[in-house]
Amino acid sequence: MNQEVIDFIEGLKEAWQVELSTTLREVVHQAIPDVQERIQYKKPHFLKNGKYAAAISTSKDAVSFVIFNTNELVFPEGIFEGPPERKTLKLRKGDTVDIAQLVNWVGQASVSL
Repeated sequence: MNQEVIDFIEGLKEAWQVELSTTLREVVHQAIPDVQERIQYKKPHFLKNGKYAAAISTSKDAVSFVIFNTNELVFPEGIFEGPPERKTLKLRKGDTVDIAQLVNWVGQASVSL
């Protein structure tokens, strides 16, 4: 656990963003038990073996969750955005997400890292 990442999440202005970002962080830790985390480009990044596995970023009305190394994965249409090598899930207040499925995707994407 990285204190800078904790401080980033706890410092978010909206309570729903704090809760969602905390959940997304837990997703990464479940999927990649030995994940390293750090603040880079002013947002939390999660690495496995020094390579990007996931990132969380926030805007006024959304929390974005990026999964890297997704070339080999198949995602449902209309949920994720981005090029084949990284997919972004943009969540807004009140949105729900299948946590178990997210853990699965992050785990699959990070296998080869």
